[in-house]
Amino acid sequence: MTLNDRTQNARSIGPFIVAGGGFDSLYRDGMKLVEDAAAYLDSDGRAESKALDRDTSLLYASQSMHLTTRLMQLASWLLLQRAVKEGELTLDQALSEDRRVELSTEMADKSNPVWANLPQQLRDLVDKADSINKRIQALDKMGSEGEMPQEEAANPVNAHLAKLRNAFGGSQAE
Repeated sequence: MTLNDRTQNARSIGPFIVAGGGFDSLYRDGMKLVEDAAAYLDSDGRAESKALDRDTSLLYASQSMHLTTRLMQLASWLLLQRAVKEGELTLDQALSEDRRVELSTEMADKSNPVWANLPQQLRDLVDKADSINKRIQALDKMGSEGEMPQEEAANPVNAHLAKLRNAFGGSQAE
């Protein structure tokens, strides 16, 4: 197998990670983060935000809004992929313009001088959202760059390889 063949296989494996076990872990992580963020923002976060100084309070408001928006995008993407996995939608239907979920590529701006003054739990949630967003963007990009030929998809070894690639961040040894 040439380097070009390995590169092509790596680029076309996204839909099969979704179909395999790699998606289940991502789905659980993403949906748990949505729940954790909602619980935090509705309880401890609300109390913590009242104790912040003006500048930090403004950053808190901005970051909580960005976090909520990002998590809704991530949850939408995850739910759409789950619908494909469970056969409720075809891949073509999921990729159609009216269903396509645009993920924000913008990560949290941690260069703000008052970033360190934000509550640790909010910063942790933002970090987790950025991490899951990167994982989803990588899968989404792999899925949009092509599909594995039918004979390769039928091979159960490819499903296991997809799981391994997902577990190790999608990188391959050259």
